[in-house]
This record gives sequence, structure tokens and C-alpha cells, in this order.
Amino acid sequence: MKVVILCGGLGTRLREETEFRPKPLVPIGPRPILWHIMHRYAECGFTDFILALGYKGEMIKDYFLNYDLLNTDFTLQLGSKTIERLNVAHDESDWRITFIDTGQDTMTGGRLKRLQPYLRDEPRFMLTYGDGVTDLDARAVLDFQERTGYAAVVTGVHQLSRFGELGVNGDRVTQFAEKPGTVNSWINGGYFVMTPQIFDYLAGDETVLERDPMERLAKDGRLGVYKHEGWWQCMDNVRDMQLLNEMWATGRAPWIRPGERKAA
Repeated sequence: MKVVILCGGLGTRLREETEFRPKPLVPIGPRPILWHIMHRYAECGFTDFILALGYKGEMIKDYFLNYDLLNTDFTLQLGSKTIERLNVAHDESDWRITFIDTGQDTMTGGRLKRLQPYLRDEPRFMLTYGDGVTDLDARAVLDFQERTGYAAVVTGVHQLSRFGELGVNGDRVTQFAEKPGTVNSWINGGYFVMTPQIFDYLAGDETVLERDPMERLAKDGRLGVYKHEGWWQCMDNVRDMQLLNEMWATGRAPWIRPGERKAA
């Protein structure tokens, strides 16, 4: 099962950090938020990732290209540049990561559209953004999609609706409104399970996934909602970044299972 993570946006509301690095590399504790997102998927058994890169995407490539050495002790023979590792492999050694440049200015739907050649043969795939952490069990969302047969399933979470509101009837999304500025019970938590049918709703680079494609899916009765009653938080601004780092520093990080914190 492939996991797509959209990593290409400018992150303008976190400009204090994203002026120097892409938003997915903004740290929570010792690791970037992207690592925390991927680690949560790995805990659920999903380790085949596709990163849709854009703004400062080369920094994300560099992070993972150097990941092995950054997270192990080693001896370097400076002349020959030979390396002797001094400890066992890290816990992420089974992660498979595909890096795809989806353009500097491409919108979210356009980034996904550019990944169609890598996903067209997949019966289902997961998708999220590179800026939100949760205690969600991704397997439960996958099971829900398999049971219901929706073309796409969005995870609904509780939060003040500066995010997309979901009009919900049972387990079906009846309306998808991006950032309407009112308060509703469920909002778009950004964790999806999709089928290749989604590509029928995507056009070019200018397509915003959260607008016309999702609105049309909802209108057609093909968008389901998995209602997550647990914990979720995005890193949308400096205040969010400070909150997440405080939770990490004080040992109150719900997105990391008990006993797993040592992996970071």
C-alpha cells in the first residue's frame, strides 16, 4: 500500500521557518514533522512512501539521502572516505521512499495528478499532507474504504473550522466546503484513502484538490468520511509549531505510541 505525502507547498503562514526550509522539515523535537507523519504510518504497517516535492524539495532529498549516517554512529577514514558503522541499523531501514518533483507552483490536486503514472495500477492508496500529526490508525480508514466502496475517504476530525468543513450524512460526505469560516462538527483532517477513480476528477497543475474535485466527489455521492474521535493537530503557524514542540518536550505527544518515543 503506497502512502502519498504532499510536500511541495510554500508554507507561507509559517514563513519564520519556511523561508529557510520546506514546511515538512520544520522540526518537532529532534526530527522534522515529516518523519513523525511517516513514523505513524510505519507503526500501522505502511512503509512505502511517495513524496510529492516542490518548494525546496532538494532539502527533503538531502535529509533522507543522509539519514542513515545522521542516525548511526560510525568511523570515517578521511582519506579513502570509507565508513565503518558502529551500531545496528535504525528502525526506519525498511522504509521505501520515492521522491517525485511535482513542480514549484503546482496546486495540491495538480501534484496528485502528476503522480498518476505511479499510482494508476494501485487499487487504493493513502494520501496526506506534510504538516499534520495524529493518533489515527490508518488501517481503520483503509478497512472503512474497503467496506463502503467510496472512491475516496477523508478523515473527519474535530477542530475549529479554519479548515474545510464536511457536511455529513451517516458515513457519506454530502458537502465539501474549503475554509468557509464558520464552525462545524467535522473538518477535513487531511488523511485520505483514495482509489484511482480520483484521477477522473483532476485536471492540470492548477487543480486544488480541496475545491472542485472534492466538491464534485461529494455531489456524486462518492466521498466518504471516516470519523476520527481521537487526537489531531496541524502545524499551520508558529503557535501550532510551539504547541507541538511543547507536547514533545513534556512527553505528551499523542501521535507517538507509548514505548516508541525512543525511536526518535
